[in-house]
Amino acid sequence: MVKEVYKETRNFQKEELYGLTNQIRRSAISIPSNISEGHLRQHRSEFIQFMSIALGSLAELETQILIGKELGYITNERTEYLIDQMNSVGKMIRGLMKKLTKLRSVTDP
Repeated sequence: MVKEVYKETRNFQKEELYGLTNQIRRSAISIPSNISEGHLRQHRSEFIQFMSIALGSLAELETQILIGKELGYITNERTEYLIDQMNSVGKMIRGLMKKLTKLRSVTDP
């Protein structure tokens, strides 16, 4: 998904390089970065917290993509494609969070 976001934002106007383009890219990169960082934490609850942060970044990304569409930077077709990808990523994150939460409740005293 991050690669697709980068490909899409290459077409944005140059004046947006330090505005919307930067925000969209930062949000996209934040998602796998938070998952990775959380995975290396020592406690499952910390991992779950980082997954929650990743979901927040995903919500930001969706909002920014919709803004890009409204400004005419992204076509309807590409917007739908990117949102479909974001929905898939969101489902995976929520599924993993659910499994981690169940494991935490089983292993906690």
